[in-house]
Amino acid sequence: MHVTEIETPAIAVDLDVFERNLARAADYAKAHQLRLRPHTKTHKSSVIARMQLELGAAGLTVAKVGEAEVMLRAEPADLLVAYPVIGERKLRRLLEVARHAQVTVALDSLEAAQGLSDAAAKAGMEIGVLVEEDVGLGRVGLTDSHQLVTLATSIAKLPALRLRGFNFYPGQVKAIDADGLAKFHAVNAALEETATLWRAAGLPLEVISGGSTPTLFHSHELPLMNEIRPGTYVFNDRNTIESGAATLADCAAHVLVTVVSTSRASGMIVDGGSKTFSSDRLSTGGEVTFGLLREAPEAKFVKMNEEHGYIDLPAASRHFRIGDRVRILPNHICVAVNLHERVYGIRGDEVEQIWEIEARGKLQ
Repeated sequence: MHVTEIETPAIAVDLDVFERNLARAADYAKAHQLRLRPHTKTHKSSVIARMQLELGAAGLTVAKVGEAEVMLRAEPADLLVAYPVIGERKLRRLLEVARHAQVTVALDSLEAAQGLSDAAAKAGMEIGVLVEEDVGLGRVGLTDSHQLVTLATSIAKLPALRLRGFNFYPGQVKAIDADGLAKFHAVNAALEETATLWRAAGLPLEVISGGSTPTLFHSHELPLMNEIRPGTYVFNDRNTIESGAATLADCAAHVLVTVVSTSRASGMIVDGGSKTFSSDRLSTGGEVTFGLLREAPEAKFVKMNEEHGYIDLPAASRHFRIGDRVRILPNHICVAVNLHERVYGIRGDEVEQIWEIEARGKLQ
């Protein structure tokens, strides 16, 4: 199948770049004795997850139970649900997953731990737990190390749970510049305080799990962390470029779109809008754009309706006609993938792989 036969809008992945991204992260983790547990939220494909496992990943990370159910198809030995699992039905589904793989859940409350303990004990099973620390993002997790260790001590006493350690996410680090690296290195102090108190309490500390794609290749600079959970690195996107963690040459996935109208004096309309790209803007702020037009980087993707993408062309170096196909690098590839049913893996001009997005919409 030739790339021109792909119906648009569609996500196309350059397999050479994609494979290089997978191998680079795997090699880095091995070189620094880090457990690589990639987050599948970006690709949502058990086929790609299996590739990551074959390259040495220690397990997989998911956000929701629905994603865990799908990722069992990759036959992982170990799954981390990096999200509190709340509710009886979700817990029953989680325990069914745990019949096929070792499961660990990240949480930040005794309520979440108690529900997990009750469900696991009733099923006669054991579930791993990581207690989440907030190291600056201000989302979930405990900011006080003493409170975190107090919670961990209570969890360690609950039946059917195995306390494995703690986790964190340095999502406040948006750019790998001097300021961003200072924020990243500042995480060390929080980890050291928690680890010291944790060990003083006699708690097991098998895992300190963290990391992100922007900080991926600086992970060894946090010496206490022994597990990393990057996700976006498989494809990369404009946000990854803006963070300084990747170049355009590292971006494997683009959205193929077709020019459907040139009636606007200032530009053109393409057949992809908010239902194709999502409305995410650049995480680093700055100008309002929704993607980078590869064929004319000077153009501006300035507006979207559900099915229409508005591209302003006054500064563009070339002219476009109705029917032209172009590639747009989205700001946030994770959300874009979740909007599509499949991804096309291309090598040169030929479609070599078609991956179904099996975990698409698995939000429960």
